[in-house]
Amino acid sequence: MEQRPGSIIRIAAPLRGFVQRFTYLGLILAAFGLMLLGKADALLVDRARTHVTDAVTPILDAVSRPVDTLTRSFNDLRNLRDIRAENSRLREENLRLREWQMLARNLAAENKSLQSLVRVVPEPPAKFVTARVIADAGNTFTHALLLNAGKSDGMRVGQAILSHDGFVGWVVAVGLRSARVLLLTDISSRIPVVIETSRVQAILAGNNSDRPKLIHLPPGGRITPGERVVTSGHGGAFPPGLPVGIVAAVTDSGVEVQPFMQRNRLEFVSAVDFGLGGILDTSGLR
Repeated sequence: MEQRPGSIIRIAAPLRGFVQRFTYLGLILAAFGLMLLGKADALLVDRARTHVTDAVTPILDAVSRPVDTLTRSFNDLRNLRDIRAENSRLREENLRLREWQMLARNLAAENKSLQSLVRVVPEPPAKFVTARVIADAGNTFTHALLLNAGKSDGMRVGQAILSHDGFVGWVVAVGLRSARVLLLTDISSRIPVVIETSRVQAILAGNNSDRPKLIHLPPGGRITPGERVVTSGHGGAFPPGLPVGIVAAVTDSGVEVQPFMQRNRLEFVSAVDFGLGGILDTSGLR
């Protein structure tokens, strides 16, 4: 006799309810039993946990692979977007640099032509010695450095000391294997400088602080914060155009300059010999 679907559903419904009712109780009993087993034989439980982990690991690995693939795909798309933006920026920067290159070539050719026309005497080629700063020889009353190069390396008194940031100071004493450098912030330092934009000439006077001041400013000279300060070349001690710093403040007490050189970051410096005798008198500083 063929059973109807309705009768099968009526028979299966109580059975499903019975299974659902006792499944939760069975899980509780199984958890309680595992706890008792773990207390009774921890080694057995650890082994069982290890086997279960080994069995589940391939499944977890297979499940995690699509997630990792999607994550990598999203990261690749994000990186591709960033690369496109960076490529566009670099393309524009390259165009600007080409324009500046063409302008620089034209100016160089024009400068060479004008120099030949007025018979400008060329400056002698500079010679330099790179040395390591081995000590900060300064204190409250003096700002100075010691270098690990001396007469045997070609160092001599009066050489300009430059870092990758700009002008640092000059050599005031030389030994066989060491040299002493007076920093531009020392109270004894006096450097002829010029404001790069306004061409106002002055003397940069050290004051044993991080901000030396400009003195002997011409009347009516207008200086604004942010202007670059470079050596003027007056006196023949240093060539013109060496970067010194920027105007930090203009107040009633004077014009303060923030040097480009950072004293606490000086590791390697170059002693540059421009072939200039100058008017530096270092006899009292040796």
